[in-house]
Amino acid sequence: MAWSTAQVARMSKVTSRTLRHYDEIGLLPPARVGANGYRYYEQDQLLRLQQILVLRELGLGLDAIAEIVRDGQDQVAVLRMHHRWLLAERDRFDRLARTVSRTITDVEEGTTMTKTDHWFDGFDAATQDQLQQEARERWGPEAVTTGGAATWQQGHGEEWAAMLAALVEHIDAGRTPRDAAVQTTIDGHYRWIQAFWQPNRESYKGLADVYADDPRFRANFDKTDPRLAEYLRAAMTEYAETTLS
Repeated sequence: MAWSTAQVARMSKVTSRTLRHYDEIGLLPPARVGANGYRYYEQDQLLRLQQILVLRELGLGLDAIAEIVRDGQDQVAVLRMHHRWLLAERDRFDRLARTVSRTITDVEEGTTMTKTDHWFDGFDAATQDQLQQEARERWGPEAVTTGGAATWQQGHGEEWAAMLAALVEHIDAGRTPRDAAVQTTIDGHYRWIQAFWQPNRESYKGLADVYADDPRFRANFDKTDPRLAEYLRAAMTEYAETTLS
């Protein structure tokens, strides 16, 4: 059975533009291209797409993902590792949610705390370090370290910095905010944001406006590149309009 680009985009929530970009960079070639020029994907390609999306969720960049998916790893073994990583991340977020909930209760009740160690439960990076070590042993150290998967704080900060650097490269290359490569970067930003909250079309566009209009955000963007804030706003707005609901 084969699925068209449009069908794969609908089921995976990945834009057709992103699928074409993955094909162009050799990350996810279709099973075949019809005489009409349409791309068609089969089960093996859908499994690879799931693998790509899981690795994106875990913080790896496209270069590192390409090394992993082209390495011919046993699919079941890879899926089992992904499953363990995701369960570990779920458990970590559950601990963080409980920590925040307890802190809210403490603050609302106005209790004078003599012991506040529990305010920092769930910030231990030991589990993440263990998972990274397993990945290094299976895929090699370079694939993991280039993905920015370090501690919670460091990993997310580095990923954000890498996205801004990528956007500046897009600007310098003359790519418009609608360009497939730019939208792939924005897709990474959207997934990064999902670690903190779940924006829809309107709230993601609202965040784009905050980035560009709030003087505090604007000043930081301008330090990186004076063109960045407006370019990011346009790219995020395009992503919201074409991808989100």
